[in-house]
Amino acid sequence: MSTNTPAHVDSSNISLDILDRLGEHGTSVALRRRQGNEWIDVTLAQFHAHIVETARGLLASGVRPGSGVAILAKTRYEWTVLDYATLWIGAATVPIYQTSSASQIEWILSDSEATHIFYESDLHLSNIESIRAAVPQLTHVAPITSVLAELSASGRDIPDAEVEALRADLTSETIASIIYTSGTYGRPKGCILTHGNFRTSLAGAQHMLPELFAAEDASTVLFLPLGHVFARIIQFGTIRFGAVLGHSPDIQNLLEDLGSFKPTYFLAVPRVFEKVFNTASTKAWSDGKGRVFDSAARTAIAWSRAIEQGKSPSLPLRAKHAIFEKSVYSPIREALGGNVQVAISGGAPLGERLGHFYRGLGINVLEGYGMTETTAPVCVNTLEEQRMGTVGKPFPGMEVRLTEFGELEFRGPQLFKGYLKQPDATSDVLSPDGWLSTGDLGEIDDDGFVTITGRKKEVIITAGGKNVSPAQLEDPIRAHKYVSQCVVVGEGRPFVSALITIDTEAWEGSLDDPELFNAIQGVVDEANAQVSQAESIRKFVILPGDWTERNGYLTPSLKVRRQAILRDWHDTVESIYVR
Repeated sequence: MSTNTPAHVDSSNISLDILDRLGEHGTSVALRRRQGNEWIDVTLAQFHAHIVETARGLLASGVRPGSGVAILAKTRYEWTVLDYATLWIGAATVPIYQTSSASQIEWILSDSEATHIFYESDLHLSNIESIRAAVPQLTHVAPITSVLAELSASGRDIPDAEVEALRADLTSETIASIIYTSGTYGRPKGCILTHGNFRTSLAGAQHMLPELFAAEDASTVLFLPLGHVFARIIQFGTIRFGAVLGHSPDIQNLLEDLGSFKPTYFLAVPRVFEKVFNTASTKAWSDGKGRVFDSAARTAIAWSRAIEQGKSPSLPLRAKHAIFEKSVYSPIREALGGNVQVAISGGAPLGERLGHFYRGLGINVLEGYGMTETTAPVCVNTLEEQRMGTVGKPFPGMEVRLTEFGELEFRGPQLFKGYLKQPDATSDVLSPDGWLSTGDLGEIDDDGFVTITGRKKEVIITAGGKNVSPAQLEDPIRAHKYVSQCVVVGEGRPFVSALITIDTEAWEGSLDDPELFNAIQGVVDEANAQVSQAESIRKFVILPGDWTERNGYLTPSLKVRRQAILRDWHDTVESIYVR
């Protein structure tokens, strides 16, 4: 069992993140709004005014302390204002991923008993209207695109004193948000998170990563969906610690937004880091410079490994690194805005090789770990203590232990208050003495660094009785430039196999091309070299098409829906094992 410094258990509320800074920093830029091709500065005082005006409008429309206010939209400035305005008056924000189906929207609205929903697109409105009769408590449906002006106008008769009285009643135990798990298994459950949960998590982040938020001119572009708890922590943390926040609602425009905003840090899932690497590699090979890029990648990795071992890079290594600085490393940094020195990766394993590559070119990607149930990050690597391939050490006051089956459990003040209306499901994961079962398998080394090795529910037991953790094979295969997704199968089977989809931006040829097969066989062989023979992949199938959030095979946080894949590709799996 491991713990570190005592937690700062915050007894206040999220509104103080702004009010405590307003007097001295009211004229400081807190956010930048994208309008056309420009970023428009928003000072802390202006942001505060938008929050109060919006809060008055929410009160005028019937929101009361304890009400649920749902937001169904992409990451955008209005999302953040609505979030703060909702919390300001004691109501709870209920995020809904903007790709959610009508049935998913119905479930979340019904379960949370949300009275208001703010949507973004015509499709959102159509989905809401199609299930409106099933959610009779829903009294207010409005577009988020015009929400600030409309709520500001409708709330003019609400006195500021009424808003302030509700804000003053907030405590650390006031519910701030009901966040629904993305549901890789079964129906989503609503995680209850309080103001104190968020504030304690933020205090832990400040303790672990003081350089991230507090650096001079610190800024970030938020592009993860705000339905994701990691994105909410970055939103609250950036504003709390005085950095500048921007929003990038469309992943297709991310590189353009990074280039114009020029953030000093950002948070992403591993797929983003993989995509940047693979795009650079593919372009280099198409330009006839593939061998140069591969050599530069090996050099960056060797540079980072030398640093990790406490060594000074050798003279030949420094010479090679200097050669590749201008031609390879600098262009990649510029593609991410040019100012990024630190990034945070979470949501899935990053991979040791990729982490070394980025650190070697000048961007330190700090891998962390958390869940909705832990109010986002509960472990993270830091600039002072970083070990590639691990998710770092626990936050202050958070205890971690391994069960006899190797499952990670956490205890501490960041843990959620339970699943909404589901006491049995809550007791399944929260023990009477406060330990949270994560469902993740892991290891804890002698120095307290935590490594995630797989999901308990995903462990495959072959016909020969061998336990196989799919992540150990899937993660390195997925990191290949031609691979989009990979799912390992073999439950009750004589051997392990894999279903693989291809990134058609990286590979434009036929899926039957022997060159593609040989490339995939190569990365499968590399993955197999890391496990025992009984765990290794003997056969794989390259599938047509890809698994996406839109076709239902990925969750909004880009995790594969394993059960859906095994169901819909059942015949393909069966064909692998035909004698």
